[in-house]
Amino acid sequence: MQHPYIIGISGGSGSGKTSFIKSLMNHFLPHEVCLISLDNYYKPKEQQPIDANGIQNYDTPESIDFEQFMHDLATIIEGKEVQRLEYDFNNPNYVPSMLTFNRAPVIVLEGVFLYCYQQLENMIEFRIFIETQEHLRLKRRILRDIKERGYPVDETLYYIEHHVTPGYAKYVEPYRNECDMIILNNKNFEKAVELVAGHLKQKSV
Repeated sequence: MQHPYIIGISGGSGSGKTSFIKSLMNHFLPHEVCLISLDNYYKPKEQQPIDANGIQNYDTPESIDFEQFMHDLATIIEGKEVQRLEYDFNNPNYVPSMLTFNRAPVIVLEGVFLYCYQQLENMIEFRIFIETQEHLRLKRRILRDIKERGYPVDETLYYIEHHVTPGYAKYVEPYRNECDMIILNNKNFEKAVELVAGHLKQKSV
């Protein structure tokens, strides 16, 4: 059985990774591509790192249960099914779904801190970085946290200043120039989606 072709998609919070991936996945059938997001491996709130003010910091690689992520990835590569409850971003009004993952010819790994983990360095064969101007990234993040996740405005602004911005500079941006493809998403990414889909089509047969 041929080893799956594994690609990575990363970029700052609010860069448009989710929208890009949704558009990309529309080009494939479920059995052709398996998508696994680090977002669904956040540790429980009580296990999150604490900043100097005693506030949980989710914008660091340590906020992810990477050991479980690697275990599940290995299980999927072996051809076994994995189920995991969708992460609810601590939103009490959100009802998470049970996600099911199965081996496919192409495995897409996605996450803000994806390229920080050395264990994945030799596993990811093609690296994509979604880049967006800082003011657009932060605007999207603020709107998403307030409207979609129900976070208070003051908490959202605190996270942006103390966690999101320094976390991007330390854990995300340094890997930009190591990627095989940088996609600019200040306006749209349709052409980039077509290019990536064409590349993956060759690997999904």
